[in-house]
Amino acid sequence: MIGRITGILVEKHPPHVLVDVSGVGYEIDVPMSTFYNLPASGERITLYTHLAIREDAHLLYGFGTDSERQAFRQLLKVSGIGAKTALSVLSGMSVTDLANAIASQETGRLTKVPGIGKKTAERLLLELRDKFSAAVAVVATGATPSGESDILNALNALGYNDKEASWAVKQLPADLSVSDGIRQALKLLSKS
Repeated sequence: MIGRITGILVEKHPPHVLVDVSGVGYEIDVPMSTFYNLPASGERITLYTHLAIREDAHLLYGFGTDSERQAFRQLLKVSGIGAKTALSVLSGMSVTDLANAIASQETGRLTKVPGIGKKTAERLLLELRDKFSAAVAVVATGATPSGESDILNALNALGYNDKEASWAVKQLPADLSVSDGIRQALKLLSKS
């Protein structure tokens, strides 16, 4: 998995960018929220990435912040939502706005995004109501130190839902390393 790319921004053609990393050019699709914050061509950038492997293609998606990437991954879990639609949602609203729309169950805010109709907005709100708020919203507001978000991500990757992972992280002392935090969180979750 390619989790992050740091290199020289070579080309910008919305929604695609080309990043040169030690002589290898990576074509990356980015949401417009990330695109608007990119530096000029020739500048050094770092993007958080998500690699999607399909039968016919390997696609790389890039994000300016980890909260955008987490939101993208949560959106992909919704039935009927593909990468294009997820990028469209993140291009049309910030992660904080998306978290607020989900928390307050506002279909109107989602239907303003191109490609999102009323039924799709309702499905997004229904399927993300319990899942989205825990990890993504906390990371989006910056309330979680990076170690805690790394622990949350690891627990999510191990199959725990956001509610369980957030509960376990809240039980941990603040000064733990990521590896110790993951071990202790797993112990807590195995007992509950």
